[in-house]
Amino acid sequence: MGRYGGLRHRYLKESKRVLFYQLLTSGKLGYHLEEIDNSANDMLELLVKQMAEKQGVTEKLKADDMMKWVGLMNNIRSAAEEVVLNDLIYA
Repeated sequence: MGRYGGLRHRYLKESKRVLFYQLLTSGKLGYHLEEIDNSANDMLELLVKQMAEKQGVTEKLKADDMMKWVGLMNNIRSAAEEVVLNDLIYA
């Protein structure tokens, strides 16, 4: 289980107890967490790529101004991660 699977596990255990115990007793909790983790990683990768293209963050910018590229990519990754957390983990 990866980072997002762990976050989902904690969220279900603390905030959605009924669903957590239903998944646990039916033996589907591990599958659910693995599916969420894979979906979250795929969604994050896609969002970062799309946001970078939309904002014009390219390999040329990386070569020309590394610090600007790093700052933009950090902002993009944070925004994409926020979407993933709201749409998949805490939904």
